Amino acid sequence: MCNDKIIRRIAGVFVMLSVALGYFVHPGFLFFTAFVGFNLFQSSITNCCPLELMLGKAGMFGCTPKRS
Repeated sequence: MCNDKIIRRIAGVFVMLSVALGYFVHPGFLFFTAFVGFNLFQSSITNCCPLELMLGKAGMFGCTPKRS
């Protein structure tokens, strides 16, 4: 499990970065914004967050892997 603030902070950075890249580099980067939004939406329904799983396996930010 991870602290929810870490997940929201990383998702926010991804959204801001992808919007900036979409504006300054190429509009195709806005698909990454949609991807992050979709993952936030699905994790609110399924209670399974891919970013949380990755951070847990990597042992980053005090996250621990979920036990089945």
